[in-house]
Amino acid sequence: MLTPEQLDQQYNARAAIPDHPDIFARWRADSRMVRDDLRCEQDYYFGPSPAESLDLYPARKSNAPLLVFIHGGYWRSLDKQDFSFLAPAFVRAGVAVAMPNYGLAPVTSIERMVRQMLRALAWLYRHAAELGIDQRRIVVAGHSAGAHLAAMMLAANWPLWASDLPRKLLRGAVCISGIYDLLPLVRAPFLQQDLALDEQSARHVSPINYRPDLACPMITAVGADESPEFKRQTCLIRDVWPHCFQQDVPLPGRHHLASVEALGKFDHPLFDATLRLLGDPR
Repeated sequence: MLTPEQLDQQYNARAAIPDHPDIFARWRADSRMVRDDLRCEQDYYFGPSPAESLDLYPARKSNAPLLVFIHGGYWRSLDKQDFSFLAPAFVRAGVAVAMPNYGLAPVTSIERMVRQMLRALAWLYRHAAELGIDQRRIVVAGHSAGAHLAAMMLAANWPLWASDLPRKLLRGAVCISGIYDLLPLVRAPFLQQDLALDEQSARHVSPINYRPDLACPMITAVGADESPEFKRQTCLIRDVWPHCFQQDVPLPGRHHLASVEALGKFDHPLFDATLRLLGDPR
């Protein structure tokens, strides 16, 4: 068993990337440029709290597949508009992109965040026609904490959440550098104050403790330069959900933050794999 100090070393990805403030600043600057250049329909509200809003980057043609990207930040930081830079490659390929926000810790519990993302996906499904989206081609993707939330969406029993929703609301999921067993985080000092997890609550929101009813395809990816624990977590979800696992995309030379950047690069295998999951409308 890892000590608390070792857990911090393994899971505190920002501490392992000295230039992370510069990376975040670059993301924000690139994302502002994208919102200036690309059509962005901002702040559709899908739930009762101010945090429950999403931005939509529509495709050029109607009835387009939809990629829903859930941002990371250890459930306690960052914003949907920090990741606008991921949208252009997909929009140019004929895919609409939605980026939802969720309430952040410590004000919002992870369980509430899961419910907020359930509301976001349900809202997008119900409003697909007016948004120019093909209900049959919705894929959820996420990075880090967002990959955890994306996996929880894949495990959702949609008719149980709302009777008007189909069992197969999602066409698939792309989970990048995610955490799928939250038990180790209970003992990680750098997260204890904000997440306030105990063993019971950590198990309750861990995707490995749920099994999707349907064999809905899942793509995984983790950076080659990430910690052994992040790599173990990725292997774990593939082992626990073998009926869903479709493909793992190697990310050589990438650390935790660089791993998500691969998603938005039109010439990267992760972009290609995601586009195929969406039905490749090009």
